[in-house]
Amino acid sequence: MRKHQQQQILEILETMGEAQAARLYADCQEGAQSIAEFIDEMEGEGTRTAALLHEYCELIAKISNGQIGDQVLRRHLLKIENSVKDELKPNKIEMAFLSYKASMSDSIESIYLAAKEDPAVDAYWIPIPYFERNADGSLGPMLYEGREHYGEGIVCTDWQAYDIKTRRPDVVVTFASYDGLNRVTSVYPEFYCERLRNHTDMLVYVPYFVVADDVAEHFCIVPGCVYAHRVLLQSEKLRNTYMRVFSERYGRMFGDPQEKFVVLGSPKYDKALVTKRDDCPLPPEWERLIAGRKVVFYNSTIGAVLAGNEQYLANLRASFDVFRRSDDVALWWRPHPLNDATYRSMRPHLLDEYRQIIDDYRREGWGIYDDTSDLHRALAWSDACCGDMSSIVALFYATGKPVLINTLDQHYSEGLDTSKTDGRDPAGASSDEWEAVLDESGLLYCESHELPLSAFIHMLVQDSPILERLGQRGRDSFLRLNANTDGTAGAKMLEYCMRYVMG
Repeated sequence: MRKHQQQQILEILETMGEAQAARLYADCQEGAQSIAEFIDEMEGEGTRTAALLHEYCELIAKISNGQIGDQVLRRHLLKIENSVKDELKPNKIEMAFLSYKASMSDSIESIYLAAKEDPAVDAYWIPIPYFERNADGSLGPMLYEGREHYGEGIVCTDWQAYDIKTRRPDVVVTFASYDGLNRVTSVYPEFYCERLRNHTDMLVYVPYFVVADDVAEHFCIVPGCVYAHRVLLQSEKLRNTYMRVFSERYGRMFGDPQEKFVVLGSPKYDKALVTKRDDCPLPPEWERLIAGRKVVFYNSTIGAVLAGNEQYLANLRASFDVFRRSDDVALWWRPHPLNDATYRSMRPHLLDEYRQIIDDYRREGWGIYDDTSDLHRALAWSDACCGDMSSIVALFYATGKPVLINTLDQHYSEGLDTSKTDGRDPAGASSDEWEAVLDESGLLYCESHELPLSAFIHMLVQDSPILERLGQRGRDSFLRLNANTDGTAGAKMLEYCMRYVMG
């Protein structure tokens, strides 16, 4: 029996007590019979509680005939309540996992996979519809990423067949945190966090992103944080930021921040750690492009798009020119899945140029263009990351692979530029000479470290120990910062939810 079903029975018994005090015995008998039938349906016949309810009906007949007094009936009703609490303790929970962009669903996937294997959990993965906004802020056509967008381990449930109001799941898990405030997309309003909170006793928000260090403050007060009963975070450092910012804005209006924000890790890290190349077969044309080369993941993000404008697009073309001339590496470009929608709604004057870059890149055919929902295939196949700072960088930290962050004012060279290293091969420089280049957090920056993109590529091809050390520093930073870094975050989150529901 689920917790809310037990609670419904106790509420009916409370109403029966009021009816009993008013001597509305017919109503009491009807209530007892309906509860007994429900218990038989849910738990099978033969429960002690159902037997007590049948005895209660017999006592009503006796009190109507004046054979017993009200006090006997009151004592028996209390016995039924105690039996409900003892015999019908919750032993099953129902969890609804809401996903709209399949490419972002890794933020909750490992919780679902753990729940699906637990016999005490009925787990439902529910892809929900969403909209991309037009330039004027209005909603475009409804979009839906259903079964074909998810792997074999996920069993999808039709959002129209699952009535969340009626079923009232014990736990609802979501990564859609903005409700109607996002200027690029909006989930179907029925699934706004403000509304979901009314249909469950435990709304859980798990951020759709991870960070390499700390979080920007505006993420701490989105509707997902406001209306969720629990927000599950990757680190104590983030929790401190979330609690501080949330408390300054809302105090305890939407729950005690000490209880609301919980550190358990991130399912995104779980998937990054378990996904291997052997798990991710490639299309033949991608295999041909890689063909034994080093693979560089190019990361282009929404934040950089909005900050860089025309200069960002020029930077993108310049970066691609460097990779085009590098025969020893294969570029794997996977733009953020909302980049196009962001240009369309917030930078419409740049949309045609952005799409032209995509068209040119795909037509020339020298690199991989990945617009699928499977981020972790790209992560597993890549040897390094280059491009914008984002949560992708944090995932590369987890795998110990090196990262180079481009800057908008980076100057690109024709081929390998050794001018910044006094003409020496950067891959052959001594450890002491490059010690200052190795950021403690595990990052290299083109501008501050004066490292040309072409030099980074050269170092990667040569298996430079400098980049190996850089990747290890990123890995050390990941282990130091985050909780449950062994791939168990999703399982720990499930355990937490079950304790919350069942007590």
